[in-house]
Amino acid sequence: QLQLVESGGGSVQAGGSLRLSCAVSGNIRNGYCMGWFRQVPSNEREGVATIDSDGGTSYANSVKGRFTISQDNAKNTLYLQMNSLKPEDTAMYYCAAAAYCDSGNWFLPNSFNYWGQGTQVTVSS
Repeated sequence: QLQLVESGGGSVQAGGSLRLSCAVSGNIRNGYCMGWFRQVPSNEREGVATIDSDGGTSYANSVKGRFTISQDNAKNTLYLQMNSLKPEDTAMYYCAAAAYCDSGNWFLPNSFNYWGQGTQVTVSS
């Protein structure tokens, strides 16, 4: 079992930056696939970015070039650096983990087994 706790959300103006963190604890082992998802009310949860145990990354088209996913294995922490934020980035952001990466379906919530409680990001115009 893993426990995931997000932090770093908040309110920012368009064009600003935020860095989300996800602290991972529990039965940690090498090889976990990590990801960030986001969701707005009445919409489905959507994949934002993922990173595998080798450092390979994938991003949603809507955030490519603006967001960067990274991890610090020594600190058991996942990050999402978000730059050039837009109002449409407003959502609840969730950290997720899976025992292995399904590269073809990383953007689907069903590809992940463990979830944090979420952190709210609000971008004003």
